[in-house]
Amino acid sequence: GHVPRGLICHPDKEHVLYPLGCTVVIQDLDSKKQTFLHGHTNNVSCIVISRNGVYVASGQVTFMGFKADIILWDFQRKELLARFSLHKGKIEGLAFSPNSLYLLSLGGQDDGSVVVWHVGKREAVCGSPASARSAGSATVVVCSSCRDEMFVTAGNGTIRVWELDLANRKIRPTECQTGQLRRAIMCVKMADDDNYFYAGTSSGDVLKVNTNNKLMTEYGPQKEKFSSGVTALLLLKTGDLIVGTGGGIVALCKGSNYKVMKKIQVQGAVTSLTCRGQGHQFFVGTNECQIYRINYTAFKEELIAACHNEAVHDIVFPLGTSDLFATCSKNDIRVWHTPENRELLRIVIPNMTCHAIEFMRDGKSIISAWNDGKIRAFMPETGRLMYVINHAHSLGVTAIAATSDCKQIISGGGEGQVRVWEIGERTHKLGEVLKEHVSAVSCIKIKKNDRECVTASLDGTCIIWDIMRFVRKQMILANTLFKCVCYHPEEYQIITSGTDRRIGYWEVFDGSAIRELEGSVSGSINGMDITSDGAYFVTGGDDHLVKLWDYNEGAVTHVGVGHSGNITRLKISPGNKYIVSVSADGAILLWKYP
Repeated sequence: GHVPRGLICHPDKEHVLYPLGCTVVIQDLDSKKQTFLHGHTNNVSCIVISRNGVYVASGQVTFMGFKADIILWDFQRKELLARFSLHKGKIEGLAFSPNSLYLLSLGGQDDGSVVVWHVGKREAVCGSPASARSAGSATVVVCSSCRDEMFVTAGNGTIRVWELDLANRKIRPTECQTGQLRRAIMCVKMADDDNYFYAGTSSGDVLKVNTNNKLMTEYGPQKEKFSSGVTALLLLKTGDLIVGTGGGIVALCKGSNYKVMKKIQVQGAVTSLTCRGQGHQFFVGTNECQIYRINYTAFKEELIAACHNEAVHDIVFPLGTSDLFATCSKNDIRVWHTPENRELLRIVIPNMTCHAIEFMRDGKSIISAWNDGKIRAFMPETGRLMYVINHAHSLGVTAIAATSDCKQIISGGGEGQVRVWEIGERTHKLGEVLKEHVSAVSCIKIKKNDRECVTASLDGTCIIWDIMRFVRKQMILANTLFKCVCYHPEEYQIITSGTDRRIGYWEVFDGSAIRELEGSVSGSINGMDITSDGAYFVTGGDDHLVKLWDYNEGAVTHVGVGHSGNITRLKISPGNKYIVSVSADGAILLWKYP
C-alpha cells in the first residue's frame, strides 16, 4: 500500500495488479485467484500497464550506487520479457506511450535522469536529466494520450513537457510556467485529447496546465484546500475530477471550479486511484494496506482487501481447526478466515506492537504479548478486552504460551525473565518468576502434560524447566541467538534454530546434542513448526524461503519461494492442510501442504 500509484486495474476489467515486496501480484477480481510475477531482487517501487493491456512494467529500488532494474512482463503469459538497467538506486516512475511503442522511466533522486526505451527493440533510445539544476527532483512521469512522442515529468517545483526527436535520438524539454505559484507535484493526469493536464500538489490544490502553450490556466480549490496534499487523481469523461488525498478523503470535484460535490473518508492516506472500464467503478488503495471498491453513482466505499501494513510478528491456529488463524503486528491483532482469505476480526491497540499471540485451548480467549510490558486477553469472536496483566515484564513481553488446562500462562520478557501466571475465573496473579536467561526470551513451548516447558532465548541458551516445582531441569548452550524451539510430538527430543542457521536436535532427558543440520545458506532461521505426527517440520528465515524437512532423514523435501521479506514465523495448520508463513514486509502467505 505504500507504493504511489501501485494499485492498477487492468484494461480487461477483470484483474487488478499491485506490488508486494519484490513480487507483483495479479489478482482476478471475481475468483480472487492470484498469480505472482517473480524477478525483482528488491522491493518494487513502481508498476504500470500498457494501454492495450499486453505489457506490464515494474521498477525496483536497490542499494546506493547499484543499478536498479526495470522488468518488462508479458501479461497474458505472465513471463519476463526483458530487463532494462540504466538507472541507479531507484526507479521513481514508469509510463507506456499510448501505442506501447516506448516505455519512459524516471530515476530516483540519486539518479535524476529520464530515459526513453524502445519496447519492440528492447533497448534505450535516449536519456536526459529530468529536471533543471535549480529545480527539485522529478517524481512523476506521464505519457500523452494521443502521441507517442510527447510526455510530461513533474516533481518538486518542476513541470516539464518533453518532445522525442527519434531521428536525432534526443528528447527536448519545455518548462511549464506556473506564475507565482511554487508547488511540489504528487500526481499528474493527462486529458484524453491532450490539450491540457491536471497536476495534484502537496499543498492540497490541483493545477490545470495547457499542453500547447505550456501555461497554467487555472488552479483550485482556492480556499478549502485538501489536507495532506492531493496524492491521486482520476479524470472522468464528464470533465469532473476524482481526487484522493493524504488525509484519506476521496472527493468528486466539479471540473470547472473544483467544488466538492461528494466525498467519502477511507482509512489511511490514498496512494492509488484506478478506473475499471469507463469510470463507472473505481478502486482506491491506501497506505494502511486497504483496497476499496467505489461505484461512481452511489459513491459509497466497500472494503475488498486488507492486510497488515507493518511487519507481522506471529501466526497461530486455534486447536484442531485450520479454517481460522490469527496474526499480530504493530497496532493490531487480526483473525483471518482461511477458505475465503478474508479478515474476520481486527483488534486495535494504537501505537503498541504485539510480539506474540496464542489461542487458549478452550477457545475462550486470545492471549497476546505487547511491547509495553502488558499481557492482554481478548474475546476471539468480538475482540473485546477480557483482562490485562500490567507490568508483566520490564522490557516488553516477547513470548507467551498457555497450559492446556488454561489455568496458567507462561510469558517471557525482553529482560530474560520467565514468569508463570495463575489465571482464575476473574483473577490473574503472578505464580513464579524463573530468572536464568540474561537476554530476551524468543520462544516458549509447553509439554502436553503441563509439567515442563522449554524456553529459547537470544542469550544463546535453551532451558527446560520443571513448572510443577519451578526449577531448571536442563540447559542447552550454543553459540547462537536462539529464535525458535519445538518439541517433537513424542516429547523426548527438541529441535532449535537461530542466527547461526543451524537446526539442532537435542535430547530432552540430559540436554545432549543429537545432530546438527545446515538449515540455510544465508540469514538466520526465525520460525519453525512440526507436524502433529512428528514426521516433517518447516523452517523459514532471512533467506525468504519456506523449507519442509523430513525429521528423521534431516533432508529438505520441498522449498517454497514467494516471500520478499524476512520470514518471522510459520505454522503448519491442524490436519496438515496448509502452511501459513508471515514476514517482515507485512505479507501472509498460504501454501498447500506439503
